[in-house]
Amino acid sequence: MFTSPKQKFLPIALCLIFFITSCSSSEESVVVAAEEPVVEYIAPSSLENEILNRINDYRVSINLPVLNNFNIVKVPALTHTHYMIGEQEVSHDGFLTRANYLVENADVISAAENVASGYTTAEGVVDAWIASDGHRANIEGDYNYFDVIARKDSDGRWYYTNIFVKKP
Repeated sequence: MFTSPKQKFLPIALCLIFFITSCSSSEESVVVAAEEPVVEYIAPSSLENEILNRINDYRVSINLPVLNNFNIVKVPALTHTHYMIGEQEVSHDGFLTRANYLVENADVISAAENVASGYTTAEGVVDAWIASDGHRANIEGDYNYFDVIARKDSDGRWYYTNIFVKKP
């Protein structure tokens, strides 16, 4: 039986396409272990602590309970902050991946996130979030845990990812 050169090349091309696309990686991919995830403690910076305190101060001022820190939130927040730095753009790209990671690994039932860049102080970023209807709704939302990551890019520009979660 005669096979044309195209017919011989097609299976090889399909294998190459599969290999190239299946081996590509991104910073947002989450490796899920068969057992408990290994979550290294990420110590908060003074800027991050001040952001968390300002958010809780605001919540108390409008008669909402304070939110507790939740270190596992820092894992997807850090990954996303580095992603935004790499893109040099603020975004919520991949939020469902971050939320699903928290649902699967931390028994979270709901999540929300605030992101920002360019602000140089905790007061500046928190005031901007409070001035924005969507971000303020997250700050005032029915959550009981949160955490934040703040990192600078190589040009000194700050990027922030603040994730709020509800646990039963």
